[in-house]
Amino acid sequence: MDERLPPLARILAGLALGTLGGSLFYALSLPLPWMLGALFVTMTASVAGLPVLGPMRLRNAIVAVIGVLLGSRFTPEVFDQAGEALVTLSILLAYLVLVALAVVPWYRFVGRQDWTTAYFAGMPGGLSEMVELGEAKGADVPAIVLAHSLRIVLTIGLMAVLFRLVLGYDVGAAASAAGHKALGLSDAAALIACAVAGAFLGPKLRLPAPAFLGPLILSAAIHMAGITESAPPAVLINAAQVILGTILGCRFLGIDTRMLFRAGLLSLGATVLTLSLAVAGAYAMQTSAGVGLDQALLALAPGGLTEMGLIALAIHADVAFVALHHIVRILVVIVLAPVLLRLVRRDT
Repeated sequence: MDERLPPLARILAGLALGTLGGSLFYALSLPLPWMLGALFVTMTASVAGLPVLGPMRLRNAIVAVIGVLLGSRFTPEVFDQAGEALVTLSILLAYLVLVALAVVPWYRFVGRQDWTTAYFAGMPGGLSEMVELGEAKGADVPAIVLAHSLRIVLTIGLMAVLFRLVLGYDVGAAASAAGHKALGLSDAAALIACAVAGAFLGPKLRLPAPAFLGPLILSAAIHMAGITESAPPAVLINAAQVILGTILGCRFLGIDTRMLFRAGLLSLGATVLTLSLAVAGAYAMQTSAGVGLDQALLALAPGGLTEMGLIALAIHADVAFVALHHIVRILVVIVLAPVLLRLVRRDT
C-alpha cells in the first residue's frame, strides 16, 4: 500500500481491515469480536506502518449510538438502588485514592516521567479529558496518549478474556438489542432524537465524554419514563463496534516500535496495579453492598466508559450501575485534578 494514498482511501483501508478483523474474531468465537478484532488488526497494521486511518469524524456519531444503546438498559428500578450506590460510590472514591498513591508514583519513578505527566498518565480519567488537562499544565502529551490508549486496550482485552475464559460468560456479539421489543418507526424516531439532541446538548452542558453521555442520559430518561422499550438494531451496534475498534487501533499509527514496547511494558504494569486495586474494591462492594463480583469489577475496571459498558451489556450485567460508577470516576478525577496535582508535583 502506498503511504501517499489520500485520506479517504486510508480510512477505507482501515475500515476494511477492521471489518476483516471483526469477522475473523467472530468466526473464531473470540470475546467481544467486532470491537477487539477490529482493534487488534488495525493496531497491528498501524504499528507495521501500513497507511491506514481511523474514521475520526464518525467517532461522535458512533459513540452516540452506543450511548443510546447503553441508555436503553436503564429502568425505573434504578431508583431503588440509591442506598446501595452510596456504599459502592464510597468504595469507588477510596479506590481512586489508592490508584493515585500506587500508579502515579509508578509512572514517576519507574517511567521516569515528571510529576505532571505521571499524574495525567496514571489517573484513570477519560483519555480526551486527561490529554486536554495535561496539555494545559505542560505535561508530555504523547506520553499521556500512549498511557491511556494502551491502558484501555489492555483492560478491554484482559476483561474480555477474564469473563470468557475464567468466568465462563458468553462475551460474544451479545452487545445488541437482545431483550428489547422490536424497533418500530416511533421507537426509531425517539432513539434518533436522543442521539442527535444528546450529542448537541452534551458539549453545551460540558459533560465529560459529551457525545456519549448526552445520548446516554436522554435514552435512559425515555426508557425509564416508558416512552420506548426498544434499542438500536444489532447490525448497527456491530458496525459501531468495528468503527470504534478501528479508531482505537489506528491511534498507534506512526509510533516507533521501541517507544511502543517501552510504553507497553510501563502501561502493563500500571494496568495490573489498577486492576488489582479494582479486584479488591469489587470484593469490598460484594461484601458490603451485595453487588455481584463481575458487575462490581466492571464498574471499577480502568477501561473506557463506552467499552466497559459494552462488556457489561454482553454479559447481561447492570449497565446502569456500571455506567454510573464510570461517570463518577471521570468527574472526580477531572474535578480534583488541580488539587491533587499540587500535592504530587515536586519538580515543576
